[in-house]
Amino acid sequence: MDAVKEVLASAMSNHAAVLDALGGPKKAGLDVMHNSSKFTIFAAHWTPQMNLLPHDHMMKALIGIYTGREDNILWRRRDGGIEAYEASCLFKGDVVALPENAIHSVINPLQQFTGGIHIYDGDFFATERHQWDPVSLIEEPSDGDSIRAMFASENERFFSSCET
Repeated sequence: MDAVKEVLASAMSNHAAVLDALGGPKKAGLDVMHNSSKFTIFAAHWTPQMNLLPHDHMMKALIGIYTGREDNILWRRRDGGIEAYEASCLFKGDVVALPENAIHSVINPLQQFTGGIHIYDGDFFATERHQWDPVSLIEEPSDGDSIRAMFASENERFFSSCET
């Protein structure tokens, strides 16, 4: 993944060109560019002030931000749940590598959309993952249906707030 990270970092060094090529995010979701058993690439879009609950990927991940900002809280397992231990902010042009065992939550603190390129070293959609309830921090399974429901809920929240 080191060579892939270099390529992603090179692309993110001209994040304006990536934004021009992909277009600006218009709703929360994932635009899949490639998916196979070897790797998955998609553009992830977060609505303004969107919060993603703690989750894992169960594979190595690279994230490069091309518009907006992504604040990450890193979590680690402990008896009976998880605990936060580190935070970082990703700005336009930043690239971060997450190890296979990473657990993180994501916040878009801005009043604008955030977009990032996500690259995983496996089939993101066929891998059993986990998420944690944001209040109780109790672990539960994560699958495509729960992710789609989360994005639908965020889009509803954002677009209904635009109507008022």
